[in-house]
Amino acid sequence: MPHLTLLDPAGETSQVALREASGFTKPTAPLRSRVAYAAAHVVPKVAADNTPGRPAEIDWDATLAFRRAVYSWGLGVADAMDTAQRNMGLDAAAVRELISRTAQTAREEGGSVVVGVNTDHLEDEHISLDQVIDAYRSQLAFTEEQCAGPVLMASRHLARAASSAEDYRRVYREVLGSAQGPVVLHWLGTAFDPTLAGYFGSRDWREASEVLLQIIGENADKVAGVKMSLLDAASEVSVRERLPEGVRMFTGDDFNYVGLIGGADVPDARQPERDPSSPRQHSDALLGAFAAITPVASAAIQALDAGDSSRYLEILEPTEELSRQVFAAPTFYYKTGVAFLSWLNGHQPAFQMVGGLHSARSLPHLSRIVELANASGALERPELAAIRWHGMLRLNGLDVPGVIS
Repeated sequence: MPHLTLLDPAGETSQVALREASGFTKPTAPLRSRVAYAAAHVVPKVAADNTPGRPAEIDWDATLAFRRAVYSWGLGVADAMDTAQRNMGLDAAAVRELISRTAQTAREEGGSVVVGVNTDHLEDEHISLDQVIDAYRSQLAFTEEQCAGPVLMASRHLARAASSAEDYRRVYREVLGSAQGPVVLHWLGTAFDPTLAGYFGSRDWREASEVLLQIIGENADKVAGVKMSLLDAASEVSVRERLPEGVRMFTGDDFNYVGLIGGADVPDARQPERDPSSPRQHSDALLGAFAAITPVASAAIQALDAGDSSRYLEILEPTEELSRQVFAAPTFYYKTGVAFLSWLNGHQPAFQMVGGLHSARSLPHLSRIVELANASGALERPELAAIRWHGMLRLNGLDVPGVIS
């Protein structure tokens, strides 16, 4: 039986059996029970100057092929967000081209796409609230011109400029007033971006959530949903239960998504206490983790569609430990794990990232990802993954005897 060689933090190697491919099948009809988006990454050109501070040079064939693969499994694509290295190597020009190209791909594939809208094309770190509003409106207009669904991302500029909760209410009110249709709001926690501390006017999520809910309530016709990425299941459930009718909760909790997505349909799933009388008994999904485990996520939602909650748990629950490893502190380097799994699974020719971010995780950290991906059925082509991983170990001077080479 083929084996995988693993590397621990002490430099010791061990072996585990290489599992066969899980054999999940693509859906023959649209997924019904949950709306799910995979927040996709970008693939750079192998020969480009993929070093810190350099402009992003994207391998568009591989980048768009990955999105087509996501669509083939029945999921939507969330693009030009933090998983695509927004604010961490993906420059403003590359963001615009990515949005344009991915929107075209969605039209060709008949898939659903939402993309990030931010203020990050401005070079000045400190700007006024009026300039924040204008910057948001500029990106919003471009996104709507591409016929992509906007996700109004948390703005570093707004976090610096705002001095009160009213400042947040004002900015969102004016920006949402400019939207041609409903948008998704995004609350990104400090584990992903420390500069967003105190977003929505408070460092206490309970106080901040009141402001978020006020913004949604005042602009309900312009809000399709909210994506919460606080890595705190209790806060998400609290907000979810208070959302107005027609506003979805998209979980961005890559630590606790099994219970949050399963909700009342999966009573055995680990999740915080919820109000059984609430009409909101589950979260939909907009997750970077789902870019790393797309076939597994699809198979799990297909199980929910079939009313088989036990099968849902059997498929998806083992991936949560993998996701926790990918998103381990410092969490904002999780993109490295997503790209690493993409490479192992044959979706890109090399383990490279724009801005040199492929160097952001250690070999033992990546080894644990390999181990957990193997255990959870997330290796789409196990023998290819083993060849690539063992080659990487050899490149770093480690002996890998008696295994697939």
